[in-house]
Amino acid sequence: MPGKILTVAAVAAGGLLVSSLMQRRRLSGPGFAVEETVELRMPVGTALMGLAAAAVGGLLLANQFKNRQGSGSSSSVEESIELDVPVSTAYNQWTQFEEFPRFMASVKEVKQVDDTHLHWCADVAGKTKEWDAEITEQIPDKRIAWRSTSGVHNAGVVTFHKISDSRTKVMLQMDYEPETIDEKIGDAVGGVKLTAKGNLKRFKELVEGRGAETGAWRGTVAQH
Repeated sequence: MPGKILTVAAVAAGGLLVSSLMQRRRLSGPGFAVEETVELRMPVGTALMGLAAAAVGGLLLANQFKNRQGSGSSSSVEESIELDVPVSTAYNQWTQFEEFPRFMASVKEVKQVDDTHLHWCADVAGKTKEWDAEITEQIPDKRIAWRSTSGVHNAGVVTFHKISDSRTKVMLQMDYEPETIDEKIGDAVGGVKLTAKGNLKRFKELVEGRGAETGAWRGTVAQH
Protein backbone atom coordinates (compact mmCIF):
# COMPACT_ATOMS: atom_id res chain seq x y z
CA MET A 1 0.00 0.00 0.00
CA PRO A 2 2.79 2.53 0.77
CA GLY A 3 4.03 1.94 -2.79
CA LYS A 4 0.72 3.20 -4.16
CA ILE A 5 0.93 6.30 -2.00
CA LEU A 6 4.49 6.91 -3.19
CA THR A 7 3.34 6.65 -6.80
CA VAL A 8 0.55 9.17 -6.24
CA ALA A 9 2.92 11.62 -4.56
CA ALA A 10 5.54 11.20 -7.28
CA VAL A 11 2.98 11.83 -10.01
CA ALA A 12 1.73 14.96 -8.20
CA ALA A 13 5.24 16.26 -7.68
CA GLY A 14 6.10 15.41 -11.26
CA GLY A 15 3.16 17.51 -12.42
CA LEU A 16 4.46 20.45 -10.43
CA LEU A 17 7.89 19.94 -11.95
CA VAL A 18 6.53 19.88 -15.48
CA SER A 19 4.44 22.98 -14.85
CA SER A 20 7.57 24.77 -13.68
CA LEU A 21 9.17 24.01 -17.04
CA MET A 22 6.45 25.93 -18.86
CA GLN A 23 5.94 29.65 -18.80
CA ARG A 24 3.11 31.67 -20.27
CA ARG A 25 4.36 34.78 -22.07
CA ARG A 26 2.10 37.65 -23.06
CA LEU A 27 2.91 39.51 -26.27
CA SER A 28 1.21 42.84 -26.80
CA GLY A 29 1.17 45.56 -29.42
CA PRO A 30 -1.16 48.07 -31.01
CA GLY A 31 -4.55 46.40 -31.28
CA PHE A 32 -3.55 42.88 -30.20
CA ALA A 33 -2.64 40.77 -27.20
CA VAL A 34 -1.46 37.17 -27.56
CA GLU A 35 -0.46 34.60 -24.98
CA GLU A 36 1.88 31.78 -25.92
CA THR A 37 3.48 28.95 -23.99
CA VAL A 38 7.26 28.86 -24.01
CA GLU A 39 9.25 25.81 -22.99
CA LEU A 40 12.14 26.57 -20.70
CA ARG A 41 15.15 24.30 -20.91
CA MET A 42 16.62 23.60 -17.51
CA PRO A 43 20.17 22.46 -16.73
CA VAL A 44 20.46 18.73 -16.08
CA GLY A 45 21.45 19.38 -12.48
CA THR A 46 18.32 21.45 -11.81
CA ALA A 47 16.10 18.80 -13.37
CA LEU A 48 17.71 16.10 -11.23
CA MET A 49 17.12 18.22 -8.13
CA GLY A 50 13.46 18.48 -9.07
CA LEU A 51 13.17 14.72 -9.51
CA ALA A 52 14.90 14.19 -6.18
CA ALA A 53 12.43 16.56 -4.50
CA ALA A 54 9.57 14.58 -6.02
CA ALA A 55 11.02 11.35 -4.67
CA VAL A 56 11.56 12.82 -1.19
CA GLY A 57 8.01 14.19 -1.14
CA GLY A 58 6.69 10.78 -2.06
CA LEU A 59 8.73 9.09 0.66
CA LEU A 60 7.54 11.59 3.28
CA LEU A 61 3.91 10.98 2.37
CA ALA A 62 4.47 7.21 2.27
CA ASN A 63 6.10 7.28 5.72
CA GLN A 64 3.25 9.39 7.12
CA PHE A 65 0.73 6.94 5.72
CA LYS A 66 2.71 3.96 7.08
CA ASN A 67 3.00 5.50 10.54
CA ARG A 68 -0.74 6.11 10.72
CA GLN A 69 -1.43 2.53 9.69
CA GLY A 70 1.07 1.24 12.22
CA SER A 71 -0.60 3.07 15.09
CA GLY A 72 -4.07 1.88 14.14
CA SER A 73 -6.60 2.79 11.50
CA SER A 74 -8.17 5.70 13.40
CA SER A 75 -7.19 9.36 13.00
CA SER A 76 -8.02 12.53 14.91
CA VAL A 77 -8.58 16.17 14.12
CA GLU A 78 -8.85 19.20 16.39
CA GLU A 79 -9.91 22.67 15.28
CA SER A 80 -11.26 25.79 16.98
CA ILE A 81 -12.65 29.19 16.07
CA GLU A 82 -13.81 32.32 17.88
CA LEU A 83 -17.25 33.83 17.23
CA ASP A 84 -18.55 37.30 17.95
CA VAL A 85 -21.76 36.02 19.56
CA PRO A 86 -22.73 35.00 23.13
CA VAL A 87 -21.97 31.41 24.11
CA SER A 88 -25.70 30.58 24.32
CA THR A 89 -26.22 31.72 20.72
CA ALA A 90 -23.35 29.56 19.42
CA TYR A 91 -24.53 26.55 21.42
CA ASN A 92 -28.19 26.92 20.49
CA GLN A 93 -27.38 27.09 16.79
CA TRP A 94 -25.22 23.95 16.99
CA THR A 95 -28.14 22.02 18.46
CA GLN A 96 -30.03 22.57 15.18
CA PHE A 97 -28.51 19.44 13.66
CA GLU A 98 -30.76 19.36 10.60
CA GLU A 99 -29.25 22.69 9.55
CA PHE A 100 -25.71 21.29 9.43
CA PRO A 101 -25.73 21.13 5.60
CA ARG A 102 -25.85 24.94 5.63
CA PHE A 103 -22.24 25.11 6.82
CA MET A 104 -20.82 21.58 6.52
CA ALA A 105 -19.68 21.34 2.91
CA SER A 106 -19.77 17.54 2.51
CA VAL A 107 -23.00 16.93 4.47
CA LYS A 108 -26.07 16.40 2.31
CA GLU A 109 -28.67 15.76 4.99
CA VAL A 110 -29.06 15.22 8.74
CA LYS A 111 -32.31 13.83 10.11
CA GLN A 112 -33.00 14.07 13.83
CA VAL A 113 -34.77 10.85 14.79
CA ASP A 114 -35.25 11.86 18.44
CA ASP A 115 -33.45 13.92 21.09
CA THR A 116 -30.33 11.74 21.00
CA HIS A 117 -30.28 9.99 17.61
CA LEU A 118 -29.37 11.33 14.16
CA HIS A 119 -29.16 9.90 10.66
CA TRP A 120 -26.44 11.35 8.42
CA CYS A 121 -25.95 11.42 4.66
CA ALA A 122 -22.70 12.92 3.37
CA ASP A 123 -20.18 12.89 0.57
CA VAL A 124 -17.05 11.08 1.81
CA ALA A 125 -14.11 11.09 -0.63
CA GLY A 126 -16.44 11.42 -3.58
CA LYS A 127 -18.90 8.73 -2.46
CA THR A 128 -22.27 9.11 -0.76
CA LYS A 129 -22.33 7.42 2.65
CA GLU A 130 -24.96 7.18 5.37
CA TRP A 131 -24.66 6.40 9.05
CA ASP A 132 -26.45 6.71 12.37
CA ALA A 133 -25.10 8.62 15.35
CA GLU A 134 -25.99 8.95 19.02
CA ILE A 135 -25.57 11.97 21.29
CA THR A 136 -23.63 10.55 24.25
CA GLU A 137 -23.47 13.73 26.35
CA GLN A 138 -25.02 17.18 26.15
CA ILE A 139 -24.65 20.06 28.58
CA PRO A 140 -26.22 23.39 27.59
CA ASP A 141 -23.65 26.07 26.69
CA LYS A 142 -20.82 23.61 27.49
CA ARG A 143 -20.50 20.52 25.30
CA ILE A 144 -22.10 18.06 22.88
CA ALA A 145 -20.50 14.64 22.38
CA TRP A 146 -21.46 11.93 19.89
CA ARG A 147 -20.47 8.60 18.39
CA SER A 148 -21.62 6.71 15.32
CA THR A 149 -23.66 3.55 15.84
CA SER A 150 -23.60 2.28 12.25
CA GLY A 151 -21.84 2.94 8.96
CA VAL A 152 -18.94 5.43 9.00
CA HIS A 153 -16.97 5.11 12.25
CA ASN A 154 -16.55 8.47 13.99
CA ALA A 155 -16.90 10.07 17.40
CA GLY A 156 -16.14 13.42 18.92
CA VAL A 157 -17.11 16.40 20.98
CA VAL A 158 -17.72 20.09 20.38
CA THR A 159 -17.22 22.40 23.35
CA PHE A 160 -18.24 26.02 23.90
CA HIS A 161 -16.11 28.45 25.91
CA LYS A 162 -17.23 31.91 27.02
CA ILE A 163 -14.60 34.54 26.30
CA SER A 164 -16.83 37.50 27.11
CA ASP A 165 -20.53 38.30 27.11
CA SER A 166 -20.40 38.68 23.32
CA ARG A 167 -17.57 36.36 22.26
CA THR A 168 -17.27 32.55 22.26
CA LYS A 169 -14.65 29.98 21.38
CA VAL A 170 -15.89 26.77 19.73
CA MET A 171 -13.58 23.74 19.83
CA LEU A 172 -14.13 20.60 17.74
CA GLN A 173 -12.41 17.28 18.41
CA MET A 174 -13.18 14.26 16.23
CA ASP A 175 -11.89 10.70 15.83
CA TYR A 176 -12.62 8.84 12.60
CA GLU A 177 -11.56 5.77 10.63
CA PRO A 178 -10.69 6.22 6.93
CA GLU A 179 -11.89 3.14 5.04
CA THR A 180 -11.13 3.33 1.32
CA ILE A 181 -7.76 4.15 -0.29
CA ASP A 182 -9.14 7.55 -1.35
CA GLU A 183 -10.16 8.33 2.23
CA LYS A 184 -6.75 7.26 3.55
CA ILE A 185 -4.89 9.40 1.02
CA GLY A 186 -7.13 12.37 1.85
CA ASP A 187 -6.45 11.83 5.55
CA ALA A 188 -2.69 11.56 4.98
CA VAL A 189 -2.53 14.91 3.21
CA GLY A 190 -4.72 16.69 5.78
CA GLY A 191 -8.00 16.77 3.86
CA VAL A 192 -10.20 16.14 6.90
CA LYS A 193 -8.47 18.88 8.89
CA LEU A 194 -9.04 21.38 6.07
CA THR A 195 -12.70 20.34 5.85
CA ALA A 196 -13.19 20.80 9.60
CA LYS A 197 -11.54 24.22 9.47
CA GLY A 198 -13.78 25.28 6.58
CA ASN A 199 -16.92 24.02 8.32
CA LEU A 200 -16.16 26.05 11.44
CA LYS A 201 -15.46 29.13 9.36
CA ARG A 202 -18.84 28.79 7.62
CA PHE A 203 -20.55 28.20 10.99
CA LYS A 204 -19.03 31.48 12.20
CA GLU A 205 -20.29 33.29 9.09
CA LEU A 206 -23.75 31.77 9.51
CA VAL A 207 -24.18 32.71 13.18
CA GLU A 208 -22.56 36.13 13.02
CA GLY A 209 -24.44 36.97 9.82
CA ARG A 210 -27.78 36.33 11.49
CA GLY A 211 -26.81 37.63 14.90
CA ALA A 212 -29.17 35.10 16.48
CA GLU A 213 -29.81 31.36 16.50
CA THR A 214 -32.47 29.77 14.28
CA GLY A 215 -33.62 27.52 17.11
CA ALA A 216 -32.52 25.84 20.32
CA TRP A 217 -32.71 22.63 22.32
CA ARG A 218 -31.71 23.15 25.93
CA GLY A 219 -32.15 19.62 27.20
CA THR A 220 -29.40 17.72 29.04
CA VAL A 221 -28.06 14.28 28.08
CA ALA A 222 -26.18 12.42 30.80
CA GLN A 223 -22.84 11.00 29.74
CA HIS A 224 -23.09 7.35 28.67
